[in-house]
Amino acid sequence: MPAETPHLHLLAKAPLAGQAKTRLSPLLGLEGAANAHAELVRHCVANACKALSAENITLWTALDHAHPLFTELSETFGVTLSAQPDGDLGARVRHALNSTPGPAMLMGSDCPSITSALITTCAHQLANFEVVILPAEDGGYGFVGTRQDYPALFEDIPWGTQSVLTTTQQRIEALGLRAAYPATIWDVDRPEDWQRWKGLPVSM
Repeated sequence: MPAETPHLHLLAKAPLAGQAKTRLSPLLGLEGAANAHAELVRHCVANACKALSAENITLWTALDHAHPLFTELSETFGVTLSAQPDGDLGARVRHALNSTPGPAMLMGSDCPSITSALITTCAHQLANFEVVILPAEDGGYGFVGTRQDYPALFEDIPWGTQSVLTTTQQRIEALGLRAAYPATIWDVDRPEDWQRWKGLPVSM
């Protein structure tokens, strides 16, 4: 790890049927999609804890902050739990990144392609760049690290669209920041993503 170990923040919804990973429901049903979401969160927290000590990891909860999944993860891994604030995704991401001193990193809880080794790589890159991002195949990103607060990176971004990454890169350039993009990742949103992760044949 670099001299100043970054803090890692993860965002996660409670696995409530009908409110988590609903786009998986055509394949898994609403209850199955919620269970899949819980499995993804467990996997991502475990990967994070292989890369960093639990004292450097915060899991930001949403929907049901007292859900048994969050209690389980806190007790199993020792990570800190915090409730996500109100606001759009940009506001919540910025709040998390600025909640701890020093460099910070944030990732979603539905990106099993972000391995512990990749998290370690990003932490090292953050010692040399102001911003570290893992672009996603869908035009967004699944991981961002910053050395300090850059509000423009998270304000008025078209979240949930294919323009997230390009808009963010334009902001990075406008601010004159140096950014690293160590790898391209993919997240689990659609049935074919779930099948890809599980190594199952993708249904057409």
